[in-house]
Amino acid sequence: MDKIRTLLFTGGEIHDYKGVGRELYEALSEDGRFEITHVEDDLSALEAPKLDPYEVIVFFYTVGEISDSQKNGLLNFVASGRGYVGVHSAADSFRNCPEYRAMVGGYFVTHPHFRRYQVSVADPEHPVMRGLPEEFFVEDEQYILDYDPRVHVLASALWKGCAMPVAWVKPWGEGRVCYIALGHCPESCRDENFKKMLRQGTAWAAKGDAAEA
Repeated sequence: MDKIRTLLFTGGEIHDYKGVGRELYEALSEDGRFEITHVEDDLSALEAPKLDPYEVIVFFYTVGEISDSQKNGLLNFVASGRGYVGVHSAADSFRNCPEYRAMVGGYFVTHPHFRRYQVSVADPEHPVMRGLPEEFFVEDEQYILDYDPRVHVLASALWKGCAMPVAWVKPWGEGRVCYIALGHCPESCRDENFKKMLRQGTAWAAKGDAAEA
């Protein structure tokens, strides 16, 4: 079977994108289904037609500014039928770009201190979540998000007594978006449940329901 042509894009401010990038690359490589190209901090890689060789982009980036040509390259790539997987700070990228936020399906508002908290799976039958325990604990930075109520929430965690999404999926044009709020630092990315979500989310975003869970 042909491998899934995957662009892993990491960069930006604040977070340790180099350390996280190494862990994301390793987690995907361990699976064997992905042919991975890793680009660091060069947003020109998003300009058309540079994304054409790929089926899916895994995106970890914080803050920053995106040009119209980069924004259009990314959004059109996904809308054409390809996949996007946003990890953690992907919901805090390009704060002045409403079109990017619309594609992701939500954006970062705040976070409590890095801590141990419980994640509850809302849709265990979805390909992104198959095989995960119904509830599990993580040590991570919990993102509190403003999000589109139309997203399909796959997992959540409590914050001040309210359920806050930890993972969701949504369409963008003909393409598929998966957002995973976990993965703040290299140590968080070593969590086996996170790695399973990442792999299955990337396969689903690339292939849809045809992806092998």
